[in-house]
Amino acid sequence: MGRRLGQHFLTDRAILDRIVAAIHPEPGDVVIEIGPGRGSLTRRLAPRVAHVIAIERDARLAALLRGAGSEQRGAELASPIPEHVRVVHGDALKVDWHAELESAAGPFAPRARRPASEFKIVGNIPYNITSPLIDKALSPPLPQVVAFLVQREVAERLAAEPGTRAYGALTVGVRSLASVERLLVVRPGSFTPPPRVDSVLVRITPRANPLLPHDQIAGFRRFSTALFSQRRKQLRRILRSILQLDAAAVESELGRHGIDPTTRPEMLSPEEIVHLFRVLGR
Repeated sequence: MGRRLGQHFLTDRAILDRIVAAIHPEPGDVVIEIGPGRGSLTRRLAPRVAHVIAIERDARLAALLRGAGSEQRGAELASPIPEHVRVVHGDALKVDWHAELESAAGPFAPRARRPASEFKIVGNIPYNITSPLIDKALSPPLPQVVAFLVQREVAERLAAEPGTRAYGALTVGVRSLASVERLLVVRPGSFTPPPRVDSVLVRITPRANPLLPHDQIAGFRRFSTALFSQRRKQLRRILRSILQLDAAAVESELGRHGIDPTTRPEMLSPEEIVHLFRVLGR
């Protein structure tokens, strides 16, 4: 069950509590949990918030979490899920999270103090779909905060600084919309079955004022991906290629906006790359 869907079930109770704490849970919160699995995190989160929408792809686990299955595996699955947890069976990349939030504002409204447009996201997410899940989590309406347990390599890329090997298009794409904090390294032995690499708990907090409006995000991602596909080349050479401009036009545009044409993409901050996109990439 676990390996088939890329799942590694977290069993360390102290780390589960750290994940819950990472979103600063409050009694009125509505929380989307991605991949509840056997419900270990769900059961620790539920008493701290108003409502949990738990999206589980594995049909057998979803049934067990709802109490509809006959297969019981250990004390976690034997204890019931609280009534204010709604289990949604489906692929988290395909489920309409915001439609689920709207429906959560109905029968659970007396318990929640906040509108469905205000929510948080948490999850021990499958390594093989980390980037698209982060992209979806940062699609409007934006959550207040996201806490994901991710592969260590991904965490390093998310939190990387310009000029480092890990810095790239993923870094820039996420940091144009949010801040990223690395909170905790989790070793393989904390999971069943254990993954082959370390994991890291990251907290992603959307910016009050994103560097880009939502309708420009897709274009910016294409632009930054193209830049970092040639990360060690100078900007003037890369832009000539991806924008189909002649050398004189590129040099003129870069000079007009105070951008050094010999700079390499890996040396630019997210703010500088957004500026470059605004003046040349669109």
